[in-house]
Amino acid sequence: MRVTPATKKKIGIGLGILAVLLLTGLGIFLAKRQELLDLALRKVKTKVEGKYPVVLTLGPARFTDLNTVQLEGVSLVPTTLNDTLFTARQVRASLSVRSLFAGRPVFSNLEIDNARLTARQTRSGQDNYSFLYKKKKNQPVAPVDTSKGTNYGLLANQLLEATFDNIPDEADFQNFLVTYQSPRHRARLVMPRLAIEDGDITGQLTANIDSVENRVGVQGHIDAGDYEVDANIFGLDKRPVVLPYVQRRYGARVQFDTVRVSLSEKDMSGDDELTVKGTASAANFIVNHPKLSDSDVRFPRGGIDFVMKLGQASFALEKGTRVLLNKMELFPELSVRRLPVPERVIGKDINGLTSRSQLLAGVQVKLNVESAETKANDFFASLPEGMFETLEGTQAEGTVQYHLMADLDMNKLDSLKFDSGLRATKFRITRFGRENLNQLNEEFLHTAYNDKGDTVKTFLVGPSNPEYTPYNQVSDYLKYAIMTAEDPRFMTHRGFMEKAFVKSAIQNLKERRFARGGSTISMQLVKNVFLTRKKTLVRKAEEALIVWIIENTRLATKERMLEVYLNIIEWGPKIYGVHEAAEFYFDKRPANLNLSESLFLASIIPRPKYYRNGFNQYGEMRVSGRYFHRLIAQLMARKGYISQSEYENVGTSVNFQGPARQFIVRATRDTVRTVVAADSSQYEPLNLIDLLGGDTAPDAGVNTNQPAPPATPPAGN
Repeated sequence: MRVTPATKKKIGIGLGILAVLLLTGLGIFLAKRQELLDLALRKVKTKVEGKYPVVLTLGPARFTDLNTVQLEGVSLVPTTLNDTLFTARQVRASLSVRSLFAGRPVFSNLEIDNARLTARQTRSGQDNYSFLYKKKKNQPVAPVDTSKGTNYGLLANQLLEATFDNIPDEADFQNFLVTYQSPRHRARLVMPRLAIEDGDITGQLTANIDSVENRVGVQGHIDAGDYEVDANIFGLDKRPVVLPYVQRRYGARVQFDTVRVSLSEKDMSGDDELTVKGTASAANFIVNHPKLSDSDVRFPRGGIDFVMKLGQASFALEKGTRVLLNKMELFPELSVRRLPVPERVIGKDINGLTSRSQLLAGVQVKLNVESAETKANDFFASLPEGMFETLEGTQAEGTVQYHLMADLDMNKLDSLKFDSGLRATKFRITRFGRENLNQLNEEFLHTAYNDKGDTVKTFLVGPSNPEYTPYNQVSDYLKYAIMTAEDPRFMTHRGFMEKAFVKSAIQNLKERRFARGGSTISMQLVKNVFLTRKKTLVRKAEEALIVWIIENTRLATKERMLEVYLNIIEWGPKIYGVHEAAEFYFDKRPANLNLSESLFLASIIPRPKYYRNGFNQYGEMRVSGRYFHRLIAQLMARKGYISQSEYENVGTSVNFQGPARQFIVRATRDTVRTVVAADSSQYEPLNLIDLLGGDTAPDAGVNTNQPAPPATPPAGN
């Protein structure tokens, strides 16, 4: 089709008219946009000040191009506390033209230069920031001071929504300074740059919190609309990140090279319970605390996929939670719930409870942990470094599976339930690690340490030492007295007495201190032969695992274990082994000890340095000693270790003929001295509870093929 000159002329006129209209409209827009911008900013100010108790001040604003707005200065001052929270020297943002004409301005691509966020809290508890996460209109508030306790679900949901709702889709912060000051804490965060582009986060910061400085990098992705985030936090300049609050509050150093945190789902139920799903993992995670260990405990790789539920005074890790510790998978379920505190506890001091204890009263904790069946080599490779040093490098065949169950109600301590253990299948040690546990069956050099960790004495444990006493050359009276007092089921259990452990834990919780031990002879043996005397949680865990290996692989017979135990334990200041003890106290050989002498030696094992406290200055046994003698003798008779007549005729005096006599018998009857009462708790046996209850059957499921003791000791003892 041919276009005529007339048609071309008409088209040209139409395009010209359109161009004139567009230019006219653009001219009108350019002339009016500043007025519309000022109106829009006034609406923003009104909206913010209507939503929060603040005064928002916006500096002069202008367009730098068609849709980019630049503000010269911004400040935010709460009205509740006349203290500026936020200032910025310059703010740039893209403005939607359509939204501007519609009267509902939409800003994006936020850029802020030289911003300052200054959070403060006064000694009276007032602050200039909590309004950001307090309840909005028509939104339920988390009750804080009610008989039911805080609803952690509502509180956490408010914090999450306040955080995500204030994160822009696009942002570029440069030279951003954040400070926090309260009577207890100080923090200063300097961010040279933090950028959010299409949900991708990149940035770095230098944080000085309570005098602990970290240089940290951040990378990740965020979707504020769906409450999803996936971020990596890592130390810069090849330096670890140290958690400052934990160090100040608990005296522990906790650090990591990299931490990854993700939140994938947030759901608030009609019952005001918040369910949060996500993951957290760390590389080169290190913990150091003197009560935990005397060295760093390092987790090279670890992580958790969590299903967390928070509600009315409750917190839970639910089914579906998985913990990965190097090559080992664990599946924990944890429930912590705050219950009403009984009136008998509030404001009172019962069973040693203090005001600090009352904070724990009313707490109920339930924990169940099951591990996946794990190859033995993977199990040993997964143990945290610095936690099981004796076993480092150990290799084995077969598989192991760990389980733990605990149920604790602080209102009803006597109802404590606890069970923990390793289940093994075709388990066998193929190579020992740093320590050869098989040395229990050989002659070895033993070093005794005091409670401070200093060396006291080094000696051979074996026939080469003339003072070494074989098992069959120790009085049966002594062997059975020790087993009765220290470990009634030594010959039948596999290293642990769960009932005694639970009873000890209950007493320790009631008294808020380690008032009672739960160690078996197996555990005491391992502690003395392979470990230090330091009382740390790591040492106890290492002790338990070594005992499990020795007992479950039948590495040494019970008789051999008791023989080594008798030859290395302390029986008084610098008195080690049964040979030295028999000579020091009675000038006898161990085979010739009688019942009364054996009962005395058994009584001082828990606190050997205080052996004199059971006697007055005339060498007469105090009430605590007489109680111990009669009780242990009665239990020995019940088990058939001694006859009924021997029990009935047991004396309440001990005839000291060795060098110890001069320290115990310090006066004669014609000398008057002040009698100092002894603490009878020093001589109460540690593990008698099961026997006192009349339960003499072996633990269910343990091996009972050990030889039974004779009904009475052989003649001559």
